[in-house]
Amino acid sequence: MIATLVIGLREGLEATLIVGIIAAFLRRNRAPLTPMWIGVGAAVALSIAVGFGLQLVEQALPQAEQEGMETVIGAVAVVFVTGMIVWMRTHARTLSKDLVASATAALGRGTAWALAGMAFLAVLKEGFETSVFLLATFQASADTGSAALGAVIGIAVAVLIGYGIYTGGVKLDLGRFFTGTGVFLVFVAGGLVLTALRHAHEAGWLVIGQQRTVDLGWLAPNGSLRGALVTGVLGIPADPRVVEVLGWVLYVVPVLAISLWPRVWRPSPQRVPRVRAVLAAAFAATAVVLAVAVPSGSGADLPRTVAVSGDARSVTASVDGDSAVLRVAGGGREARITLPASAHRRVARAGTTADQWQVTEDVPSADRPTSLTLDQLVGLFGRVPVGVSPSTNPGPFTADWTVRDTVTLTTVDGGVLEATRSERDVLTLRGGGLPAARTTTLGRDVWAVPTADADRAATAVAAAQTRAAELRLWNAWLPLVLLVAAAAQAALAVRDRRRVSVPTTTTPGTDPSRGPPADVPARSLDHAVR
Repeated sequence: MIATLVIGLREGLEATLIVGIIAAFLRRNRAPLTPMWIGVGAAVALSIAVGFGLQLVEQALPQAEQEGMETVIGAVAVVFVTGMIVWMRTHARTLSKDLVASATAALGRGTAWALAGMAFLAVLKEGFETSVFLLATFQASADTGSAALGAVIGIAVAVLIGYGIYTGGVKLDLGRFFTGTGVFLVFVAGGLVLTALRHAHEAGWLVIGQQRTVDLGWLAPNGSLRGALVTGVLGIPADPRVVEVLGWVLYVVPVLAISLWPRVWRPSPQRVPRVRAVLAAAFAATAVVLAVAVPSGSGADLPRTVAVSGDARSVTASVDGDSAVLRVAGGGREARITLPASAHRRVARAGTTADQWQVTEDVPSADRPTSLTLDQLVGLFGRVPVGVSPSTNPGPFTADWTVRDTVTLTTVDGGVLEATRSERDVLTLRGGGLPAARTTTLGRDVWAVPTADADRAATAVAAAQTRAAELRLWNAWLPLVLLVAAAAQAALAVRDRRRVSVPTTTTPGTDPSRGPPADVPARSLDHAVR
């Protein structure tokens, strides 16, 4: 509730100030206010419609797509609130002057409806930012009702304060107000960064950096005031992951520095390009150091030859693309089994993606007996087969065999993870007192990699792949982010250098934003944005 109240208060006050400045200008120039209010009403209605529309679209999506939608909404909200903080930090002193100049230009076009469009666009910007930011905060909140109530209270208070400033009954240091609320919203937006990264993982978009860092359960116990503040307002979970902490630090530290950096410490316009160039070089150097110093990590190297149990001693795999050759050694001889590409597929084994081939074929049954006694059946199956009664079906029985042989090979990067050869015998019995033919099956593993060995190998491969993925966060993704930041700073340095090199000229004349002569009674809101 506190977070949404501050969001509604700040965004609502911004919009109210903009409307008040335009209204004061129109009163000074004796222009009608009706077109302006029409524009304001249309912007408010459209902003509310955008918020409800995004919510309806999200609810209509499946669970995974909902997580993805919440990730996108959270990212957009973070961009909006960051732009709002930076824009107000740099334009608060000239807000009234800029709006009056724009209103003068619009009124000079000869129609008050131009002012309606100006008010519509100005309020729509604030309203759209508010709707997206509040929607993202609602999604991160455990109590949507209290969050909505906080937003309504914040907007209502903002309207009252704005009206008081407009009529002159309220004096407010807007510089300190926007700085204080800006700092608070930096931490709220940092929580949205955490929430967006968590939703991205739940949507299957982000799989790296998921190790737990610290347990904050002691700091934010469920049902406590501290828990409501830390988790509900600031959006910090009790079990932050590595990528979430990294994202929070990379967002909060620079944006907080921008919000609180004293004006007296700001470089002059002539030195800004040099500062940006130094930042770009530092970002690029850090990216290079991370990419070179952090090891890349590699998967577990599985052997191509492994021991098996059963009628063979070992198997050796030779993988060539989507085809493979399996050599089986045992009993003083070696068999060669070709596994074609048509038998290949990708499978998951204990969290590891592996290549698997499976070939099944019928083999001759010449070595199987054509007649079986009741005792031989018991020896084969360990019991009397279902459908055979010793008293009424004493045997012997005529035996028809169909033997199917299946070879399965599972590899990771060419190394053997699992290999088996199994036989499935289909036995059909006739005669021996049977009123009709009876069919039963008998299966066995001819040879196989022991299950315990395969499980250990799969666990080792999964751990190695997880470590390699985690290292990519530090030697690939973080350097990429730093390089993008370096490129942005370099581009801004070039832009600022060009601006400094262009001489500024001042054309003498009357400033239209000064309004009518002094004998015309009017009230200005310049004091409200100093």
